[in-house]
Amino acid sequence: MRIGQQPGGHGFAGGPGFGADDQGEPAEVAPVTSAPRRALALLLAYVALTKPRVIELLLVTTIPAMLLADRGHVDPWLILTTLFGGMLAAASANTLNMVVDADIDKVMKRTEKRPLARGAMPVSHALVFGLVLGVFSFFWLWATTNLLSGVLAVVTICFYIFVYTLILKRRTSQNVVWGGAAGCMPVMIGWSAVTGTIGWQALVMFLVIFLWTPPHTWALMLRYKEDYQAANVPMLPAVASETKVTKHIVLYAWATVAATLALAPGSGVIYAVVAVASGAWFLVVAHRLYAGVRAGTPVKPLKLFILSNEYLALVFCGLAVDSVLGWQTLAQIFS
Repeated sequence: MRIGQQPGGHGFAGGPGFGADDQGEPAEVAPVTSAPRRALALLLAYVALTKPRVIELLLVTTIPAMLLADRGHVDPWLILTTLFGGMLAAASANTLNMVVDADIDKVMKRTEKRPLARGAMPVSHALVFGLVLGVFSFFWLWATTNLLSGVLAVVTICFYIFVYTLILKRRTSQNVVWGGAAGCMPVMIGWSAVTGTIGWQALVMFLVIFLWTPPHTWALMLRYKEDYQAANVPMLPAVASETKVTKHIVLYAWATVAATLALAPGSGVIYAVVAVASGAWFLVVAHRLYAGVRAGTPVKPLKLFILSNEYLALVFCGLAVDSVLGWQTLAQIFS
């Protein structure tokens, strides 16, 4: 398999100019950036710590979970408060993850421009920022939803940092498989915010995201496996052959689609149609990647990475629409 390298960007900062004032004296050298610009740059660096694009997954999965939990009804205020609390928790986990991974981010081309890798702020400041976000998320969810949702948010943060980042990530090639459980928690938080409990549907949605995470992540890591090798992080694509990785991607893709179908009895016809159609699309692309690697032809693993995002969005958007309409579930239709 031939996977090309994406060219990295390089920026150049201009130095101060030289000149003379009206009196013929050398002009005062102006700072490279003004105070407002430095403040804005620092603010953007703190925002980058939270990994905003990763938080998008929270929106894609939490809202449908809440709509399914209260099928046929929509409570905009509860959805907004839960999303805000969940975003705070995710931002805390992502920030603390960057604190722990600051050393390896510096040696990986894909992450060398992250705030701590380029020294945008002291690590201690980022640590305090992440902890404050986590504490705030707990009390916010407790006050606006219930204690269970707040506790689940704290469990998510702790699992992501202590189990995945500190224990699994640098020790086993199965790190993404088990560490991905942290990314499944938004559906649990959303469901519990509505019901105060954890139903079987929430567990199935958890399983869908849990099984989806490895093929999604491994497709990206195939593209940047040299980064992980340089950082001595044993992600599966960095330590296994491309054939083995893509075979595992296919197996997990099948398991993911099967899990989406397991949710069908608790939902309606619209969700079932979307799950089947999008699942078939996902499987075709996964099999093509595997076949291309086995044949030794050029492949584009990033295509599967991008498609997997679209696939998950389609499945959960279908679930959201199905839940809002509140039609009979498949279990009710066939009972």
